[in-house]
Amino acid sequence: MSFFIQSLFIAIPIFILFIGVEMITAKRMGISINHPADMISSLSSGVTNIAKDGLKFGVILVSYPWLLENLMIYTLEPIGAAVLVAFLVQDFTGYWMHRLNHRVNIFWNRHIIHHSSEEFNLSCALRQSISDTFHFSAILMIPAAMLGISHKFFIILGPIHLFMQFWYHTRLIGKMGWLEKIIVTPSHHRVHHAINPEYLDKNYGQILIIWDKLFGSFQPELKSVKPVYGILRPANTWNPIIINYKHLWQLMKDAFYAKYFWDKIRIWFMPTGWRPKDVAERFPIQTTENPFDQIKYKTENSRLLIAWSALQMSVSLAMMFVMFFLSKAVGATITTLLALFLWANVFSYTFLMDGNKIAVGADIVKMVLIGSVIFLMRDEMIPMSITAFFLYGILSTFGTLYFMKKERKLSAI
Repeated sequence: MSFFIQSLFIAIPIFILFIGVEMITAKRMGISINHPADMISSLSSGVTNIAKDGLKFGVILVSYPWLLENLMIYTLEPIGAAVLVAFLVQDFTGYWMHRLNHRVNIFWNRHIIHHSSEEFNLSCALRQSISDTFHFSAILMIPAAMLGISHKFFIILGPIHLFMQFWYHTRLIGKMGWLEKIIVTPSHHRVHHAINPEYLDKNYGQILIIWDKLFGSFQPELKSVKPVYGILRPANTWNPIIINYKHLWQLMKDAFYAKYFWDKIRIWFMPTGWRPKDVAERFPIQTTENPFDQIKYKTENSRLLIAWSALQMSVSLAMMFVMFFLSKAVGATITTLLALFLWANVFSYTFLMDGNKIAVGADIVKMVLIGSVIFLMRDEMIPMSITAFFLYGILSTFGTLYFMKKERKLSAI
């Protein structure tokens, strides 16, 4: 089990605890920052992101160990200096990759999920991508490789650096005095998540805000401009898997319909949001022109459906931990099937909150995956485990059918 996965066993319970504390604090302050379906979608996105590691799908175009082996000219000592440089390189790399994800059409698909929530709270910090399959950030880490900083530093530093970005996804903390000049604060990150023209594509920093100030992308939060959150082309779904590939699908369609060959090629590398003129005229897309005219995505879900979806999300989270705990014992094939099962489960209950009939199809896929796991492990699984897994699949499927019928009736009233 990798260090990253091990660290998640500690980090996730802490994250959930702080999300709960934020909810209680916001309620006592009389501030509305949480929407049940949105929170379920955010937490489910975290499940799909972590389950992705079970699929072992990704292409590393340039690896840091290769750079280290070929470019090292000096070994930096002592260890304190090496850790400091590793942190600065990690944060510098994070800044530029983050900026690239925002500014180039094809790379926006890797990041759109994180900005898709029209709320801003700690749970939306867990909206992480499953579509970032090509990894090339090591190119920006050449200075560390030249100084002989071991890749082991980054194995440990990477998860810590990621987890340190959780706390500032909140509206409950105001400006923080002199810290605003050095680190990324909630105020800075509220600006980053906002779609107001004054705030758009600003504050890419991950831990240190100094990179934004050095490279001209810094914008302080203004008292006169209240941040409006989300994306300019609203997702209009609670399904995080659909959101992850929404922009890519749009790019593929635009490239297909573009009249000129040059437009079919350059659309991928143009600034985010760019479309060929002829395609934009023939196939207009809903876009938020004035952020203060934003109508947040909302579905009429009963409390029972929200409770059901929250239960399904909790089961998915628990099974995710079980998957990684057993991954070495069960092997790559079973781990992959379980990861796909988690994706199908999330796909089902989040689409159910949308009222989308495809949720039923996802449940059929779930049953096929459950059957595959049981068949392949029939001689190794405890009979009680087989029964429990199979019954869960059946109950889950009937639950989807029940709510699909019940919620449709409620919508008609």
